[in-house]
Amino acid sequence: MERKMIKKFFKNRELEIKFFVFLAMGLSLLLLVSYVLGSKIERGDNSVGTGLVQSRFPEMMLKAKAAYVYDARTKTVLYAKNENTRMPLASLTKVMSALVAKELSPDYSTVTISRSALDTDGDSGLRPGEKWRLKDILDFSLVASSNDGMRAVALALGALEQSDASDEEIIGEFVSRMNRKAAEIDLKNTYFRNETGLDETEFKGGAYGTARDMSSLMEYILLYHPDLLEATQEVSMFALSLDDYRHEAKNTNPLAGRIPGLVASKTGFTNTAGGNLALIFDPELGRPIVVTILGSTEEGRFEDAQTLINATLKHLNEN
Repeated sequence: MERKMIKKFFKNRELEIKFFVFLAMGLSLLLLVSYVLGSKIERGDNSVGTGLVQSRFPEMMLKAKAAYVYDARTKTVLYAKNENTRMPLASLTKVMSALVAKELSPDYSTVTISRSALDTDGDSGLRPGEKWRLKDILDFSLVASSNDGMRAVALALGALEQSDASDEEIIGEFVSRMNRKAAEIDLKNTYFRNETGLDETEFKGGAYGTARDMSSLMEYILLYHPDLLEATQEVSMFALSLDDYRHEAKNTNPLAGRIPGLVASKTGFTNTAGGNLALIFDPELGRPIVVTILGSTEEGRFEDAQTLINATLKHLNEN
């Protein structure tokens, strides 16, 4: 009799714990959704990230040439360094490429990996003729920062409207869409030359923008396409093509898995750009913080990010 009572007690305790865990998860999701819906209503003009520039942190030593930390819930700039200086974006470009692709075609659209796409710098293990669901190839390309994957997306979706055009013409139109989207969401200092962010020459980047503009782009995606960068929360992922080829994508952001409440992240690095990083983390319930770093070093961008994240957490705890 006593043993049955003990079992019943622990079973009830287990149910109580599960209930409170689900309640906490539901509350967190509800607050984040409330933030998104409230921001959409308030920002009907598509103007994002327009707070007064004012650093809330003490002076700190960063390797980055530019940085921006933005509290999306309170619309407050927590830190700003050369936030309006136009700099090479490197693979942060892929965030806009993915956004244009998502708005151009449904997630279930089929993307075929063309042989010409594989001529792009960087080999991520894709096969010529391999078929992918758009959502899956975007996830793979964003997590692994795959140049050939993103070029394949641009070629495949562009060819839907320009079946007789050359690859150069198709890519040109896709990049034009990227620039039109940048203008639409008021990224005034951003300009794209290609879909990957690879340097065009030794001294010319594939895209240019500011830390403030990139923060605005990240916030726009959080508001209108929150699932687009969801996969970038993971340390690594396995993606399956429609041909049943299994591909592993290791996150190019080594801080993934260590940042509290990571919502999204994207890295970028070229010789011209240096080290770039843009991320969103939610340290509280429904309080997304956008951090953008431009022109750091390959390793320094992650050190800078950790410094800014720590300063943000300290600021939130004290205020």
